[in-house]
Amino acid sequence: MNVRKTYPSGDRTLAVLQGADFSISAGETVSIRGESGSGKSTLLNILAGLDRADSGELFWGAEAAHKLSLGELTARRGRFLGLVFQSYYLIPELDAFANVLMGARMIGGIGAAEKARAEALLKRVGLAERATHLPTQLSGGERQRVAVARALMNRPRVILADEPTGNLDERTGEEVISLLLEVCAEEQTALVLVTHNPGHAARCARHLLLQAGRFA
Repeated sequence: MNVRKTYPSGDRTLAVLQGADFSISAGETVSIRGESGSGKSTLLNILAGLDRADSGELFWGAEAAHKLSLGELTARRGRFLGLVFQSYYLIPELDAFANVLMGARMIGGIGAAEKARAEALLKRVGLAERATHLPTQLSGGERQRVAVARALMNRPRVILADEPTGNLDERTGEEVISLLLEVCAEEQTALVLVTHNPGHAARCARHLLLQAGRFA
């Protein structure tokens, strides 16, 4: 990739990524750690096509994502990637079932197959009995389980998880990490896990450390 990204900071330029190279194989699990400000979230946003690098290349499989327009990126993202964030980003007016279905709605219509997939995913993450509950009626761990199910809705090739346990207590965080690793293995989905937690990072097959905008 050789990704570089800078941001203006007052009268100077802040170099966040300085030639970071990253790749992941099908079904692989990779953790990324680093101090605050090391560029972890910036890198994940670039991998997701939510931000543009100043230079470097981004490939989603064989497709040169860095050459796609914003509209093309949006259309391709929902099929290639699943996203899990620290803050869940569930739609508060929709119940758990409808939130999971949003993953499919973003890339097309909703039919019987999509509804069956959402039901199966909610069952897999242990929330079959909570399908009609709104996010405000769910605990933090339950909300993140819904977010994991939503990320898997379209059978993505890669899940990008940015501090998915950051708002959870230790026990619940362990449960969510275990769930992520298990369902990614079952679905043969690659996982990129950005985390401050060394124990969570160690559970991935490959471990990377981002320092000063580069991988150490």
